[in-house]
Amino acid sequence: MEQFDPSAPPPFKIADIRAAIPAHCWVKNPWRSLSYVLRDILVISSLVAIAVFFRNTSWVWPFYWAAQGTMFWAIFVLGHDCGHGSFSDSTNLNSIVGHILHSLILVPYHGWRISHRTHHQNHGHVENDESWVPLTEKNYKTLDAPTKLLRFKVPFPLFAYPLYLWTRSPGKSGSHFNPYSELFAPNERRYIATSTLCWTLMVANLIYLSTIIGPSLLFKLYGVPYFVFVMWLDFVTYLHHHGHEDKLPWYRGKEWSYLRGGLTTIDRDYGMFNNIHHDIGTHVIHHLFPQIPHYHLIEATMAAKPVLGKYYREPKRSGPIPVHLIDNLVKSIKQDHYVSDVGDVVYYQTDYEMIGKKVE
Repeated sequence: MEQFDPSAPPPFKIADIRAAIPAHCWVKNPWRSLSYVLRDILVISSLVAIAVFFRNTSWVWPFYWAAQGTMFWAIFVLGHDCGHGSFSDSTNLNSIVGHILHSLILVPYHGWRISHRTHHQNHGHVENDESWVPLTEKNYKTLDAPTKLLRFKVPFPLFAYPLYLWTRSPGKSGSHFNPYSELFAPNERRYIATSTLCWTLMVANLIYLSTIIGPSLLFKLYGVPYFVFVMWLDFVTYLHHHGHEDKLPWYRGKEWSYLRGGLTTIDRDYGMFNNIHHDIGTHVIHHLFPQIPHYHLIEATMAAKPVLGKYYREPKRSGPIPVHLIDNLVKSIKQDHYVSDVGDVVYYQTDYEMIGKKVE
């Protein structure tokens, strides 16, 4: 049997995938979208009330941190939908809701929205992608030991997101908070200033709140869940582009196209969390068509699978807790270090010296 080559140009066009998706999957219902916002805010508020009521019961806190951090991640996904315009057809509604949700969890809405748009427009491109972009061998060899440790040793990569917002990835420069960053066009500067102001106001609110309830209680109620949220974000976004059982290609030059880059993304099953974080694991169709609302992604994927054929990699079914994905994460971070400086179709390579393994 001939082995499937995931880097081979697909025998279909993106229009063929689009045509297979039912028309109603493209329809955005702002009331339905807002209902998810209401649901998540009610859960977050209830969790805070429970934690405050039982604040002197030590065993309650770990459950609160896990649950609340997961809910912070859930509202991040809804804000992410606002950024894509899949929340509603109203730019103003998307911007208002996106700013509220993302500012609550210290994400600069427009700054991240624009850099994430760059990620989608260049997914799978070695130089131009924005999220968890691979290092070239030349750039990799310039990293010092502490940087390699932070990038390639679990659990440190799971705390990368706040640093990324301020400095981007190794080999890239700019900040999501600076209107004059190279991330943004001159006509986008006012958007960045607005989001940075909202972020600053949230920080000021947290500082003020700490003077009322005390920094210790604030850290328990907000600080620890924030870091759980960051871990969720880095865990999920990394695994949507890395860690498949078979190595997947990255492209540059004439070999890259929007379709071929999008087909390197990976769907994941997160068990009981699929519904909680709004089916963000249904990622291939989302990457190709980010304007599809999250509540239609599963149906759209099922409709597109006959067209995608072997270019769609069926996710491994998860139990209630997706513990199987930890192995994918650890194995990928351990062996996916850099790609070649040359070639238009490249795959991750391993620095065996760093992991203490001799090459025979």
